[in-house]
Amino acid sequence: MRNKRQIEIFTADCPLCDSTVKLVQELACSSCQVSVYDLREPADLAQAEQYGVNGVPAIAVNGRLVLTGKPNTEQLKAVGIGQPL
Repeated sequence: MRNKRQIEIFTADCPLCDSTVKLVQELACSSCQVSVYDLREPADLAQAEQYGVNGVPAIAVNGRLVLTGKPNTEQLKAVGIGQPL
C-alpha cells in the first residue's frame, strides 16, 4: 500500500491563490495528492476552520497548516511538496 502526502490548498478566488495552486500542482510528485478548497463554499470554509486558517492562500500538509500567504518554490519544498515520501 502506498501512502500519499495529503496537500490541501485553501483559496478564495484571488490572483495569489490561483498562482499558488498552479505552483503546487507543478511541484507535486506522484506521492502527493492535492485538494483545493474554495473558502466561499460553506463546506470548504468549515474544513479551513478546523485548521485555523485565517488568510489565503493557505496550505496544509498531512493535516497540519504549514504555510499562509503566497509561497515560493523553496518554501513548498521545505514542507515536503514535490519531495518523494
